[in-house]
Amino acid sequence: MNAEYLLIDVGNGRTKLALASPEALLDRRDCPTPGLDPGAVRAILNGWDFRRAVLCSVVPAAAAVFRGVLGEKMTELRHDTPMGIGVRYPCPESIGADRLANAAALAHLHGAPGVVIDFGTAVTFDILSADLHYIGGVIAPGLRLMTDYLHERTALLPKVELHEPECAIGRSTVQAILAGAAIGYRGMIQGILDALRKELPQGPVHLVATGGDAGWITAGMAEPIIVDPDLTLHGLRLVGNLAAV
Repeated sequence: MNAEYLLIDVGNGRTKLALASPEALLDRRDCPTPGLDPGAVRAILNGWDFRRAVLCSVVPAAAAVFRGVLGEKMTELRHDTPMGIGVRYPCPESIGADRLANAAALAHLHGAPGVVIDFGTAVTFDILSADLHYIGGVIAPGLRLMTDYLHERTALLPKVELHEPECAIGRSTVQAILAGAAIGYRGMIQGILDALRKELPQGPVHLVATGGDAGWITAGMAEPIIVDPDLTLHGLRLVGNLAAV
């Protein structure tokens, strides 16, 4: 398949890749991030042709691997990369590139002011001001990180597959963990959103969620939150469009 862009979103656990035109995502692949090397990159890109690549990464070693394979064809998203929004933050170089991609996509596709909630290894909240500036956010442990830690740090609590609990009163250890995970995590998400609203101007705020657990966690919340599973990739696509101008 031939496309204008290769989009690369390197997370701690998995790397998502997509071919894209300036207007849309065309095809997707993914692979584990740990152990990523030049051979693995070439294998997953086999059969894909593209003119340019745009990458955001939270794993410097993996970014270096892609840089070595793709060379000058690749743009690596940074705080000073044109992305259609400004950055008003004390140490902009410390902002995760995926968070900037999310903020850019929020501005272009959903509106401002707004908050992006990204459910990954960590859950991040990123805030876009009404005048289209990234102004900061919140970082908290991801849901699976919390439940895995509970299993790893106790003698008897099992590792669980996360899903919606049947009830709040668990009648087994697994049910109790699921109830604590889902209900407790939603409470944390809502509590953070409530605190953020107090520091944002009065009026509507666009709320958009992305990441692996976004769908089922937000579905159980009273507050309406748009779920956009491809938000980060769309942000990279928009960055590619701006680089082409």
